[in-house]
Amino acid sequence: MGRLVVDAMNVVGSRPDGWWRDRAAATRRLLERLQGLARSGEEVTLVVEGRAARGLPEGDHGGVLVRRARHSGADAADDLVVELVAGDPDPASLVVVTADRALRRRVEALGARVGGPTELLDRLDRG
Repeated sequence: MGRLVVDAMNVVGSRPDGWWRDRAAATRRLLERLQGLARSGEEVTLVVEGRAARGLPEGDHGGVLVRRARHSGADAADDLVVELVAGDPDPASLVVVTADRALRRRVEALGARVGGPTELLDRLDRG
């Protein structure tokens, strides 16, 4: 998939597995799964926000870079994802993982590619 920037809640919310009962725990489970990709040499950034970010500080977590949205609100994570893509010297090498259509348009306009949550989760399921 390339260098990944993962919209955490968009991916977590793509499967009805009870994630809404504990957003922070669901985000940590996704982080643990993404660490496998990082161990294989893939560059992964996980963008978190709100209650899902509780107890998860910014920084390296087993090879996955966690970034926290700086403000709250509907577009908090989207704005950070766009900032990361815009500031990257090679946005064409980035794959933003989201199903959010507005975010998709914003990052594609900056030169990044987009992959869907199902594609990523299927890949993680295969190990």
